[in-house]
Amino acid sequence: MTVGRVETRQAVLDWLAGSHGVTGLGLHQVLPAVGSKELIGSLALHLGIGPGDLVVQPELAYPTYEVGAALAGAELVATDSLTALGPRVPRLLWLNSPSNPTGRVLPPAHLRKVVEWCRERGTILVSDECYLECAWEAEPVSVLHPDVCGGSTDGILAVHSLSKRSNLAGYRCAFVAGDARLVGELLAVRKNLGLMMPGPMQHAMAAALADTGHAVAQHAVYAARRARLREALERAGFRIDHSEASLYLWATRDEDCWDTVSWLAERGILVAPGAFYGAAGARHVRVAFTATDERVGAAVARLL
Repeated sequence: MTVGRVETRQAVLDWLAGSHGVTGLGLHQVLPAVGSKELIGSLALHLGIGPGDLVVQPELAYPTYEVGAALAGAELVATDSLTALGPRVPRLLWLNSPSNPTGRVLPPAHLRKVVEWCRERGTILVSDECYLECAWEAEPVSVLHPDVCGGSTDGILAVHSLSKRSNLAGYRCAFVAGDARLVGELLAVRKNLGLMMPGPMQHAMAAALADTGHAVAQHAVYAARRARLREALERAGFRIDHSEASLYLWATRDEDCWDTVSWLAERGILVAPGAFYGAAGARHVRVAFTATDERVGAAVARLL
């Protein structure tokens, strides 16, 4: 059985400790997954959340959180304000820092307050940290960092993916780490559904996590693309909000996002309308810098 192969989980622990100062986790607190999207979409259901339960996600968010709540039959509320929930207690609360789509990074003090709030209420806190190493103007911190969680993983899970850090999207390499009881529940369900990362993929993930050279090189490539696109967009009259991390620029011309999509499409540039990520994104577009240098160069030329 390839669920949680020891060398893979040890590689994860070494990476978390070396790159992000996350210590004190044991092998039983890490579970490899067949890509982060599948994990995020199924997590609520696999943790026993269902009808009558409340799931909370950020106001602007990756759509798969909502898919996961719908799959479980739970109610979803999209908000960045915990006070907006009033006396209601969610079973599951999603954090996403750095954010997809905005690139916003939440400071450690804010993360710590959310951890405390969830623990006081018995809410499961899941932090989507897939863009943690895609930072440009900030220093993202994992919710598992001792300064945030107080050295305890109780009630906390963190999701990571190698699709961004190591360009392994096709390999479906991801993992979840944190509360041993919650990880154990996920393992018990997932292995009986056949959701086990194949052995070769686990070896690939361990090798990628052990090597920082390729990640540093790829980071530099993305940084150069980002700088070129940002300058061109700003010269074309766009404002870039947040975007201090992730692989996107959160851009606006202070108009309906679909008008912006059409304006860019006329120039052969494809972007995602902000409305895809929530009503609050209706006047922004998400511009990715994941295309090749050649295609990014062509987009820049069409903007100038």
